[in-house]
Amino acid sequence: MIAELGLSRSAVSTAYLVGTLTGAAAMPWVGRALDRFGVRRVVVVIGLVFGAALCALAAVSSIAGLTEGFVAIRMAGQGALGLAATTVVALWFERRRGAALGLVSAIGTAAISSAPLLLEAVIAGWGWRRAWLAEGVLVLLVVLPVAWFALRDRPADLGQHPDGAVHDHDSPPPPQWGVTRAVALRTPLFWVVTAGISACGLFGTAVNFHQVSLLTERGLTATAAAANFLPQTAASLVATLAMGLLVDRADSRVLMASSMAALFGALLLGTVIAPGVSAVLFGLLLGAASGGMRTLEAATFPRYFGTLHIGGIRGTVTAVNVGATAFGPLMFAVLHDIAGSYTPALLVSAPLPVLIGVVALFVRPPALRPAEPAPPASDLGATLI
Repeated sequence: MIAELGLSRSAVSTAYLVGTLTGAAAMPWVGRALDRFGVRRVVVVIGLVFGAALCALAAVSSIAGLTEGFVAIRMAGQGALGLAATTVVALWFERRRGAALGLVSAIGTAAISSAPLLLEAVIAGWGWRRAWLAEGVLVLLVVLPVAWFALRDRPADLGQHPDGAVHDHDSPPPPQWGVTRAVALRTPLFWVVTAGISACGLFGTAVNFHQVSLLTERGLTATAAAANFLPQTAASLVATLAMGLLVDRADSRVLMASSMAALFGALLLGTVIAPGVSAVLFGLLLGAASGGMRTLEAATFPRYFGTLHIGGIRGTVTAVNVGATAFGPLMFAVLHDIAGSYTPALLVSAPLPVLIGVVALFVRPPALRPAEPAPPASDLGATLI
């Protein structure tokens, strides 16, 4: 694209930055739309926007059109579709919400990791314009039917409770509960978890963006540096599934501190990395931190804030996280240009996950869930018996 459109790499990077930030800014509105109109209708609209944007990128001819395309695909793709998918799981599961989110996130991670290999073959055979068009058509053919025919907004639409339990018509369904986004934003837990997921996005994207350059500076070949995505992907898959199982049973604060410890270890190891075991360990730590935090965030907020307004709450988190990913690569590039090495960028970054992890251990979870109603006095004796 750079060669055919006659653009510089910095111009394309700037277009990507603008697209990411603009797409992130739309996430709170997407979240509120999920709460108001339901996931089924909103995912149909997201699929239409995403598919149309991918098709339109096949005809792009200027930096303005490229920037507009990046805005649309960053907003609808990584932002809105990802938010909608995990919100659906949060609404349909309760007791095993973490395990379900872990499975969904793991499948998504595997698909994302395999996409570059598949798309490289498509671009080599068809060219980048036809590749964009093929992607857009595929999204329209897959997302729209799944959204319209397979999705339902909430379990009550099918006469069910969360986790698939069939509704007993002789007893009223349990009332839905959930605090508003304004209430959630006033709790320390919200901002600590948001800081954790954003730190992974900020530094993980920065390292991935400059990974070949960073690792070749430390003595790895370009092929070995690119291959480091494999341990990252494997660790992310394992951490996603493991976190999904643990978050249903363990204290979220301890789990979050462990993810921050993994991120800190990866950043620190990046300053002394060498070919061999340390390079593999670097990839494992970085992947484990990102994969674990994604599942932890998606499972923690429904537990403490309910699901009535979960779209708006998680939309704000997604906006902050996606916005953070826009600045990481630029920060590392600037510090590298100044110092001639990535070591200062890594050292400057390392204290933040430590701080977040320590704060996470001491933050008090909010007690916002309504208490279960007491049984009527006439039934108290029977209940005790």
